[in-house]
Amino acid sequence: MARMSPLFRSTTPAASRDRLVTLVRKPGCHLCDDAQVVVEKVCAELGVPWEGKDITRDQELHDRYWEQIPVVLVDGRQHTFWRVNEDRLRKALTD
Repeated sequence: MARMSPLFRSTTPAASRDRLVTLVRKPGCHLCDDAQVVVEKVCAELGVPWEGKDITRDQELHDRYWEQIPVVLVDGRQHTFWRVNEDRLRKALTD
């Protein structure tokens, strides 16, 4: 089989296609700040988009996660809470 021309290959890493990391947090939370550093780093390396959600602005998220923040969701499913392990998040996004 012939190789595809580089012009037609996707430049987006496979990990980033249809992936989304969500960091559920609240203002003034030092663990949330630490988690954001890890999420930003890993997502930047892999080209995966991420978003932050504030539990003080979303009652449903508050009711669900207030005891666990920060919470990291990968593709809408809970990945971890309290502390984010860089290697574990990277693995979840590349498997």
